[in-house]
Amino acid sequence: MFYRKFGKRALDVAIASVALIFVCPIIFVVACALFFESREWPFFVQLRPGLRSRLFGCVKLKTMRNLRDEHGEFLPDSVRLTRVGSWARKWSLDEVPQLINVVKGDMSIVGPRPLMPKYLQLYSSEQARRHDVRPGLSGLAQVNGRNHLAWTERFALDIEYVDHVSFKLDLAIIFKTLWLVARRTGINGQDGGSIEEFKGGS
Repeated sequence: MFYRKFGKRALDVAIASVALIFVCPIIFVVACALFFESREWPFFVQLRPGLRSRLFGCVKLKTMRNLRDEHGEFLPDSVRLTRVGSWARKWSLDEVPQLINVVKGDMSIVGPRPLMPKYLQLYSSEQARRHDVRPGLSGLAQVNGRNHLAWTERFALDIEYVDHVSFKLDLAIIFKTLWLVARRTGINGQDGGSIEEFKGGS
């Protein structure tokens, strides 16, 4: 209980602060490459629900162009994804700026991944419990299949994490995340694109 209330936040600030010192040059280089490739601002902010479903601005590197069809709808991700963006995603570098969110207190190093605000009204009461903790850069679902999991499996793992938060579990998830990123596995859905939208249901 002490770790959940106090230790986890202290660990978040310590890890994120140190990590930002080392990754800032990498973020700068990747951001410049994204800008020169797409001629668009390389950072963007997405609204995401966090602790107790409160919305916050989630910072990311922009890996896709703002290309739309004649109806004003975005073109498929496979068309909009840039070469540098694809490389950044393979190494999960597009998510690194969220370390800023961790320092601010919007997110944690470990926790359920922040999803779209429109999903809030689709959750069952059990699924909504994923917001009983801060969202994380990585989580139990991400190290056990990541986007290859069905929504029901992902939510089940999110709730399992909420019920068993501990220092030991967080360390295990952090080290396994680093291992998976190094192997570049589980980044996208089974079809090679982004994961399909959640449409509700248990």
